[in-house]
Amino acid sequence: MAVVALGSDTGGSIRQPASFCGVVGLMPTYGRVSRYGLIAFASSLDHIGPLAKTVKDTAIVLRAIAGRDPMDSTSANLPVPDYPSELEKDIRGLRIGVAKEYFGDGLNDQVRHAVESAIDRLKTLGCEVIPVSLPHTPYAIPTYYLIATAEASSNLARYDGVRYGYRAAGAKSLSEMYRRSRDEGFGAEVKRRIMLGAYALSAGYYDAYYLKRRKCARCSPEIFEEAFGKVDAIVTPTSPTAAFRLGEKSNDPLAMYLADIYTVTADLAGIPGISIPCGVTKDKLPIGLQILGKHFDEATILRIAHAYEQAA
Repeated sequence: MAVVALGSDTGGSIRQPASFCGVVGLMPTYGRVSRYGLIAFASSLDHIGPLAKTVKDTAIVLRAIAGRDPMDSTSANLPVPDYPSELEKDIRGLRIGVAKEYFGDGLNDQVRHAVESAIDRLKTLGCEVIPVSLPHTPYAIPTYYLIATAEASSNLARYDGVRYGYRAAGAKSLSEMYRRSRDEGFGAEVKRRIMLGAYALSAGYYDAYYLKRRKCARCSPEIFEEAFGKVDAIVTPTSPTAAFRLGEKSNDPLAMYLADIYTVTADLAGIPGISIPCGVTKDKLPIGLQILGKHFDEATILRIAHAYEQAA
């Protein structure tokens, strides 16, 4: 229905929908694109980025929206490359990392085959494939869902029915208006995350949960930096499965959260990532290939994605 759209990615919400829908979705480096105007979910993890039909369209949009914004203190004051012109550069000789932790249990066989075929295609295009290790991967989901829910409970506290958001009608007291506005105005999943976050930040649990996970999250950039000392980009599946049925995992939040296993690590590290189509399942559902890059090196992952897109 549209040439391009913007999304917000806190744990995979640009890249995973792109994978499920067979389009391109780019999450830029944390700070590359201003978040002014975004309803904040988790302020240390939120990224804005484009979804588009082609990598070239994605590059054009990123060039337009990237850069320093005085209205967002977290936006980076760094030069913005001419991303579309970078696309045509040769990718021969680039080193592509493949992490064993992203190809273990839980990965659907059809997704595995499509991603491995995509890696083989990159080899034929002249890339060198190098094994790397990202040992923090098993801790990504618990770390992410503590940090994200804690920050969400804080950010969404302003939606009280007085200054922001929905206000319940017919309340007979201030406390009833607060209670009913938040109960009626938030969906079940949002309420679940607010409650988890409020618990993690509560007295007696802050040090045991939130503070511990923040320290764990600080290790994520260091582990990626070590891997990027050997390679120019890392290639993974975007999601362990193709799209699941609407509402299929609503009653099993843990299964739904585990679907983010391959995307949350990039949000925790603040690095850029892109999802591009790399095949379909037997049921004709799209499969996504994820390419992760170094901080503020969107140009390289866009080059690799474009070369693969043109060849495939």
